[in-house]
This record gives sequence, C-alpha cells and structure tokens, in this order.
Amino acid sequence: MDRKVIVIAVFFGALAVLAGAFGAHALKDKLSMTDLLNFETAVRYQMMHALALLGLGAAWHKLNISWARWAFHAFWIGILCFSGSLLLLSTRELTGWTLSWIWPVTPLGGLMMVAGWVLLGVSAWTADELEE
Repeated sequence: MDRKVIVIAVFFGALAVLAGAFGAHALKDKLSMTDLLNFETAVRYQMMHALALLGLGAAWHKLNISWARWAFHAFWIGILCFSGSLLLLSTRELTGWTLSWIWPVTPLGGLMMVAGWVLLGVSAWTADELEE
C-alpha cells in the first residue's frame, strides 16, 4: 500500500501546483478577493495534506498498518471534500454552477483532515517498529 499512498500523494501535490498556478495567473483578475483567498486556501491545504500522505507512504512499514490505512483514507477523502468543495465554490461565479448544496462538504472535509492527523498519530503510537 505504501506505493499507492505515495502515488496518490504525488498526484494531489502536482494537482495543487497546477491549481495554484492557474489561480495565480488565470483567475487573479477574474475572482473576487474573497473567492481568490478561498481558492488559495484550498490549494494550500491540498498541498499540506499531499505532503502528509507522502510522509505516511514513506513511513508506512514502520507504522501500525491498520491505523495507517484509516489515516490514508481520511486524508484523501479530506482533500477531495475540503479542497475540492472550496475550489468549486470559489469558482462558481465563473462556471455558473449553483452549488448551494455543497457547502456542508467543506467542514466535513476539514474534519476528515483532522481525523487523518489523529489516526496518523495513533498509527505511530501503536506501532511495534518505532523506538521510544
């Protein structure tokens, strides 16, 4: 599973760089300041959690695998829900999509990200391989 985790981390990291560049260059003059800040927040959190996934994948064999799997799923679901919904909401003026139903997905994604960190901690704490 560590290879899968690393590949998904790389995917989310690359996507964050592309989205950040797109926001900084193509959307800078098209979004309101609030929407641009929300877009940047989505990209920043996506990159931070892509790096968390990368670390998770790198440490995979030293962690408690059961808890590490839960952390992995919490992180990627959190990225999709939090960053994905913020990216959609911040660009709705340009796309014309009415996304009033999606706003509860953002805090759910944030909770999943927090859960990922907690589960990563539990995975490290309960691992047999880690030394004190």
